[in-house]
Amino acid sequence: MSPHPTLTKLNDRLQAATLRGLLTLPEQAQRRLAGPPVVRDGQTLATDTQLMLRLLRLAREPGVETLPIPAGRRALDRQTAMSAGRQPIGAVRSLNVAGRPARLYLPTGAATTGPTLLFLHGGGWVYGGLASHDGTCRFLAERSGVRVLAVDYRLAPEDPFPAAYDDARAAYRWLVDNARAVGADRDRLAVGGDSAGGCLAATTAIEAAREGLPLAFQLLVYPGTDHTATAGSRATFSEGFYLTKDFMDLATGSYVPADADPRDPRLSPLYADLPAELAPAYVATAGFDPLRDEGEAYAARLAEAGVKVELRRFEDQIHGFLNVLLARSSRRADEEIAQALRAGLA
Repeated sequence: MSPHPTLTKLNDRLQAATLRGLLTLPEQAQRRLAGPPVVRDGQTLATDTQLMLRLLRLAREPGVETLPIPAGRRALDRQTAMSAGRQPIGAVRSLNVAGRPARLYLPTGAATTGPTLLFLHGGGWVYGGLASHDGTCRFLAERSGVRVLAVDYRLAPEDPFPAAYDDARAAYRWLVDNARAVGADRDRLAVGGDSAGGCLAATTAIEAAREGLPLAFQLLVYPGTDHTATAGSRATFSEGFYLTKDFMDLATGSYVPADADPRDPRLSPLYADLPAELAPAYVATAGFDPLRDEGEAYAARLAEAGVKVELRRFEDQIHGFLNVLLARSSRRADEEIAQALRAGLA
């Protein structure tokens, strides 16, 4: 028997309040609650992140990959809402972008026309959407001063590859063609995303360069770039740091058809022939992330191809930190990412 919806909401509010309270404690108090420092691969996990992971275990919060997909999607939205908290924003508009639901986030004091980021959410091509990354998009827009256009692309297994890839490309073309309607400066457009969204952003940037579309910047946050899944960090951090091997296996099994080549550059931009005039990139990785090595390998590929790229590893963070705005360490990282976006479109 499922709990009454009112009780569920009350429990969520209590969990959110508890998380907020614990993540604002002084670090010394957090360390006592979190336990001995976690050190792996020469890196020390942030104390507040370690405490948050411990709280998830104590609350017996199931991994979304252990639930039926519809329930897992609801759980992910709930978890990200709790970890992001309420974030201010100048204004939010709902609209339709290339046939898909979308939201336009306008920072406080936004001019009539300004720089604009097309944001593609993470979630393994199976989870996530406008709700899961609402706090993140609010924060990025408000802290960077850049408009953020978030698009709800199709998800697997209902719509496997290349649905999300096609939707991302179509959304960017729509932004270029309709820049005036959303107050976007065509000379200061960016594409970005986290995790699966980082992969989609990378492949969209590649196609934009090939098609001669204007693109000034790409913001890639712990992007998945290699479906061969051979990078060492995939094994080193496969359990205990939020993103698990089971999640990645479910994501790949749901999104990638059995007969697809994992090196297909539309799936794995690490193996793409990078075109000339590819937009400058900022690549952020997390030290305790299974996707760390392939994200950094892609940054190296960009540099080898002559692309201006900045690589920033946040050594004490886990996969998903972009959505964790209540913890001091991850919020500092997110602030740095927002400032990189501001600078990239200055």
